[in-house]
Amino acid sequence: MSGGAGGGRHAQLKHTGLRPGWTTGACATAATTAAYTALLTGRFPDPVTITLPRGQTPAFALAVEELADGRAMAGVVKDAGDDPDVTHGALVRATVRRLPAGAGVVFRAGPGVGTVTRPGLPLPVGEPAVNPVPRRMMREHVAAVAGRYGGGGGGDVEITLSIDHGEEIARSTWNPRLGILGGLSVLGTTGIVVPYSCSAWIDSIRRGVDVARAAGRTHVAGCTGSTSERTVVEEYGLPEDALLDMGDFAGAVLKYLRRHPVDRLTVCGGFAKLSKLAAGHLDLHSARSQVDKGFLAALARRGGADPDLAARVADANTGLAALQLCRAAGIPLGDLVAVTARDEALAVLRGAPIAVDVLCVDRAGVVVGRSGVAGG
Repeated sequence: MSGGAGGGRHAQLKHTGLRPGWTTGACATAATTAAYTALLTGRFPDPVTITLPRGQTPAFALAVEELADGRAMAGVVKDAGDDPDVTHGALVRATVRRLPAGAGVVFRAGPGVGTVTRPGLPLPVGEPAVNPVPRRMMREHVAAVAGRYGGGGGGDVEITLSIDHGEEIARSTWNPRLGILGGLSVLGTTGIVVPYSCSAWIDSIRRGVDVARAAGRTHVAGCTGSTSERTVVEEYGLPEDALLDMGDFAGAVLKYLRRHPVDRLTVCGGFAKLSKLAAGHLDLHSARSQVDKGFLAALARRGGADPDLAARVADANTGLAALQLCRAAGIPLGDLVAVTARDEALAVLRGAPIAVDVLCVDRAGVVVGRSGVAGG
């Protein structure tokens, strides 16, 4: 049974028809509120209602509950709505026990919740990977429950959070690269998951930059996938914590680095994707930007292509086909795309002291375009 507002229903997002969901932080807050209420009253509220940072008051059904030996445990199944979230359906548990007066609220990582092992994240090394906003939400709800049922002192409790199968799920997230080991992070700033906003991925990009800077890395690489990562490692020998899993979010990497610069950025990705960046697109997903063969034809003309070749490039089936036509004619379309993509990246960086180069690769990871380094 999964938690949802209004007995398990969400309103659809305007203009999209997509159903929003709840963050792990909201689920953890609901589970904590239910468990602490049971610890003080002997009864689990089900459904349990919480207040999110922007004032919404969703109600969550409890999937599991247990009260024994001075502890209370409650669990909520995460409903991510229509977002393709790897944690959708995960059981988020909170186990609460009282602490001596003045101890405050202490967070522990149970099975499936990670622990911070590297500097650069918004939490100290050794702390459970429970982000600041969810921590604040849980503290506020613990204080409210204590005030309502006589917990005293605003709530002096230990909250142990766990996520069933979280360690396994975390392998498909950024957590291992960020130095969050043993499981998932408890995330969320609003409590609500907006479908296809990809906010978790973009947040991971930002944390990746933070971790790289904290480790003293002066050269990082934004890569569109595992093939481009391998290419960058072969070319430059960069360590894992200098590799940013950019995916389609070139704009997220560039805008965050603009505010938190490093000395050098290499952007590496497939030729077709980076041709979109060269054309001025900052979101490289196929559903949100397309390869512009007319743009590629114009670049080919700039590189010396005759009108017949330019026309064939404009009519090519794919970006890769356009590249092959130009290579056969000795036109360096890959290099032209790389240089133009680099210049677009520098424009987004707006004078930040970062030197940039771009590598375009084919599906086998062979470099088919280089820009050289500029800026900084």
